[in-house]
Formats: sequence, C-alpha cells, structure tokens
Amino acid sequence: MIKNLSIIYPIFNEEKRLFNIFIDIKKFNKKTYQINKEYIFVDDGSFDNSKQKINEFIKLNKSSKIKYKIISYRVNKGKGFALKSGVLSATKKWILTTDSDCSVSNFQILKWINENHINKQNMIYFASRNHPFSKVKKIKSREIIGAIFRFAIFLIFNIKISDTQCGFKLYRAHIAKKIFSKIKTNGYMHDLEICIISKKMKYIICELPVIWKHKNQGKISFLKDSMKIISSLVMIKFYRY
Repeated sequence: MIKNLSIIYPIFNEEKRLFNIFIDIKKFNKKTYQINKEYIFVDDGSFDNSKQKINEFIKLNKSSKIKYKIISYRVNKGKGFALKSGVLSATKKWILTTDSDCSVSNFQILKWINENHINKQNMIYFASRNHPFSKVKKIKSREIIGAIFRFAIFLIFNIKISDTQCGFKLYRAHIAKKIFSKIKTNGYMHDLEICIISKKMKYIICELPVIWKHKNQGKISFLKDSMKIISSLVMIKFYRY
C-alpha cells in the first residue's frame, strides 16, 4: 500500500547520535528498494556539527531513486516547528515523522505493513509504547511521569490516546499537511495539538505496537521542564483551530 514515503527527522545538536540514524537509513534502503523514499533532515538551529555531518552523509549516499533534503535555519525554534517545516515541504503520499535518537527503527513501518495494520479506514498511525503488544525498554521514572501526563491530558482535553508523545507517527500526506498547517506550538507539546486538531477534523488516530528503546542524551526532562510543559498546556487549552 505504501509506494512512496517521506521520512522526517528533527535535528538539534545531534552530531553524537546521527551515526545511528545513518545506519538505520542505509539498512532500511536495502530492504525497501520498492518504496520511493525521501529523507528530510530539519536542522533546528544546531550549533554543533550536525549540519556538516548530514551534508557529508547525503553526499556519500546520493541516489537517483532516493531523495535527501536538508532544511536549516540559524535559531532553534523547537521540535514542533521543525516537524512542521519538514511536513509542509514533503513531496510523497505518505509521511513518517520520527525522532533523532532512533529509539524506533524505520523497519517498524515494514512490520506494520506485514501485519496488515495500515488500511484505508485509518489516516493517522501513532506508535504507542503503552500498546499491550509493544516491546519497550525504558526507565521506571519515565513510566510514572508518563502515566501522570496521560491522566492530565485526559482531564484537561478529554484526549484518550494512550501515548501522544512517541515521535514515530505515520500519516497520509494530505492529512499531515492539513494538521501541521494549523499547529501553533513550536515545542514538544505539538504532539498534543496533533490529537486535538485530528479530533476536531474527525480524523481517526490508530495506535499501533512498537519496538522502542530508551536512548540517553534526550533534550527534554519532564521534571526540569515541568513549568514550561504546564504553560504550554494552558496555552493549548485556549487555542482556537
């Protein structure tokens, strides 16, 4: 069903972890030669060597069948802004957004396809670390924080999605572009906006099992950034779409 695919990576100071992405891309390309692919790296104001390393990778892996693109700007805007930039510039019929820590391999897409999870009825697919068939390696403290966050968004927004924050999400392109064009949050809470906008536009979100591994050097801490998260939730509550 998926014959062409845009894969979007938001990048901010990821020079130490890009190697994992590059390995996954090369392996994925070998197994999915039948899929017309486009990789979009959005350099979200990195001040390390991320952009240089991405350009070197693109130069060494040029292909007539696979398109690589880098979007770059000087000032860090946030993950939501980066993904919005990537989605709106994507050219394929399906769009996958994923995380720069490669906690989920691109091969998860093939697993979903082989298990007949992708169908015409559903338009948006969220990888869910809380799905009963997911295989997840994460630390206990994150599970507790995640449970508190899920309860909060259910109370405030009546959102019943069990895992809004996993970055591995698959969309039909025309739906993704409609949703992301309306997103107002530049930071990590954009995932919540996706759920709210999808619900308002009556798009179906299907949560699917995922193989997920916790990676260190993450950019957000729910404890340290708690005030920022709370203020974002308050702002989103009063947004009108």
